[in-house]
Amino acid sequence: MKKRQLGTSELFISEISLGGMSLSTDKKQAATIVDMALDAGINYIDTADLYDYGANEEIIGATLGKRRKEVILATKVGNRWTEGVNSWHWDASPSYIKEAIHASLRRLGTDYIDLYQLHGGTIEDDWDGIISTFEDLKKEGLIREYGISSIRPNVLRRFLPASSAKSVMMQYSALDRRPEEWFELIAKEGASVVTRGTVAKGLLTNSWQQRLQHVNGFNTYTVDELSTTLTDLAAQYDDLHALAIAFNLKEPTIASTVIGASSQQQLAETLAAYEKIDSITDFKKVNKLTKDEHYQEHR
Repeated sequence: MKKRQLGTSELFISEISLGGMSLSTDKKQAATIVDMALDAGINYIDTADLYDYGANEEIIGATLGKRRKEVILATKVGNRWTEGVNSWHWDASPSYIKEAIHASLRRLGTDYIDLYQLHGGTIEDDWDGIISTFEDLKKEGLIREYGISSIRPNVLRRFLPASSAKSVMMQYSALDRRPEEWFELIAKEGASVVTRGTVAKGLLTNSWQQRLQHVNGFNTYTVDELSTTLTDLAAQYDDLHALAIAFNLKEPTIASTVIGASSQQQLAETLAAYEKIDSITDFKKVNKLTKDEHYQEHR
């Protein structure tokens, strides 16, 4: 498993990362997947305090145990559960971030987080306060680096130049190429992209035909457009799962692709696809067959 530098930081993360959100709430089942990932050379695990009301952090923390030092551990903050109501609200205030970091540390069973990410953001947020808080957490040794999970261009233009952020988590795949126009800016500011949605809800895997039966479209693709695009891609490339990973990792700004797994079989399929990516070097057909779109909002 190859590793890439996360921005200009000292963190080197595996090209395939494990997304914690898909893990089972059964600790034993989750542990089998995490151990399998670590044994395969995956060293980056992404979670958030939002997932399963914080239980996802607890499960990952308990699962890692003595293997904690093998892992670049990332979590997120900003989506705050509302007491007594099954919903959350946005809270990126410095006071809440300072409170939430300690709760995440406790659940993860660790005394530091490698990468702490703001889980969204709006242009109206107190960015000076947010950045100052993250910098304070670094000085205190509670986090090693920080970043953001956001697709909003106006937020990225505000946050990145004013901070020492090292990562931007964005939905990106051959079926969602909107982030491409921002890769140059992100790299210029010393950060890397970590992608989510790499396999587009399974549409960019070898079970795409079955997945297609259960969607009403994807982004701006209608069902008919999806069917045509995926059929054409499958005719040109032997393995859509491998293509999905290779397509993302062709970009030097991308440090890693976060892919979830709810079973060992799913993880095994991802690892098998990863082994094939070096054989995929021509992406002209992908670019021709897929939509090259830009974000229309939050500019």
